[in-house]
Amino acid sequence: MSAKWGWAIYDIYRAASRAIAPFVYLHIHLRRLRGLEHRSRWLERFGRPTTPRPPGPLIWFHAVSLGEGLAAIPVIKHCLQEYPNVLVLMTTTTVSAFEVIKDKLPNSVIYQFAPIDTPMAMENFLVYWSPVAVILMESELWPNLIISASRKGIAVALLNARMSYKSFKRWSLRISLPLIALMLSKFSLIVALSTTEAVRYQLLNAPPFIINFAGDLKYAVGGLQLSQRENKSIERLKLQLKDRPVWMAASIHSGETEVMISVHNELARVFPNLVTILVTRHPRHGQQLVEALQKRGMHAALRSRCEMVSPCVNVYVVDTLGELGMLYRVSPIAVIGGSFQSGLSGHNFSEAAAAGCAVLTGPHLGHFSRMLAEMKQVDYQSVLQVEGKLELVKALKQLLSSTELLESHQRSAKLAFSAVSNGVVQNVWNLVDAQCLQSRQAFG
Repeated sequence: MSAKWGWAIYDIYRAASRAIAPFVYLHIHLRRLRGLEHRSRWLERFGRPTTPRPPGPLIWFHAVSLGEGLAAIPVIKHCLQEYPNVLVLMTTTTVSAFEVIKDKLPNSVIYQFAPIDTPMAMENFLVYWSPVAVILMESELWPNLIISASRKGIAVALLNARMSYKSFKRWSLRISLPLIALMLSKFSLIVALSTTEAVRYQLLNAPPFIINFAGDLKYAVGGLQLSQRENKSIERLKLQLKDRPVWMAASIHSGETEVMISVHNELARVFPNLVTILVTRHPRHGQQLVEALQKRGMHAALRSRCEMVSPCVNVYVVDTLGELGMLYRVSPIAVIGGSFQSGLSGHNFSEAAAAGCAVLTGPHLGHFSRMLAEMKQVDYQSVLQVEGKLELVKALKQLLSSTELLESHQRSAKLAFSAVSNGVVQNVWNLVDAQCLQSRQAFG
């Protein structure tokens, strides 16, 4: 009976998504005019390809945005090592993700924008690319994508599978539970981030035998190699920051800027030559932040304008995308944003640990609290969690005052990262290979 209800609700969803498709087209077109969609490739969102499909078996990896996309890259590289003759298609949804990820993927990977979840767009996309497997990242649960792929005999996997309490409650409603149960029954593999997520997926009627654990792929982001251009940027910035105390606040949201500016002012009283690097979560906030700092009489430089960190500059605002991996190798201390404001849920701090920073974070971590627990279990000093501004100022004063203490925390962070990240990509790939590829003789 529940399966019948699932199909009935899916039929309603399919009909509704077909009916609103013209309005979605108009919406995407308006977003393009506002610069929120790619100017020349926006039609890819409707399943219209812009590049030929080479012959051969193809695996489709999909991630919604930058963080999930970066986590998929190590798996893609491992896939190409194991199956050098296979084609890999990568899709993301946002322009910001596209601009960064396109330069980090292997040259052989085909990169497109993901189709919207309407019947025609998804059908066009699946028929044209004809993948043998669809690998989704984290929480991409789209009914038309999953059901259409399953009907065509395409294996579907969900990696780094997350299910927040809010999403779980929404999917648990009487109207939506039959639909999510139907969708989850079509998966060949769900690699859950934690026991909590696994339990939630089972309560939503995912078959227990498809749920597995392999570790957090966000750890693998820290192992991505830097380009020659990024290494040259590191050298230039280190030269500009030479002999000056430096700390960085990474991925800060607009509601956190006041906290970080206040922290800078407190520290500058003790360290007059201090440089604070503020990396905005959204690039559009960079210009506004610099103007606000200058109105307060502070000397700030903006990275997107290629401004130098001259001796008079005390705040360096970074409003570019995809440069955190490089910046973590410039600053000895990294404070991770998204964690100092209620309602936010932290950001990936393992990349900072991998680069050898002393890592600090605030109290609001969301699902990254599991990453914190894992790293602290290896070495309690690996990540310093503070409750707010006063504790952050105190911790930074201690780190900036003692080279010995700073280096101890840097070593601890790197050691913990190395321990928790070891084998994650291999473990994930073994599951994908066994349950999505070999079991279906995908390349046979």
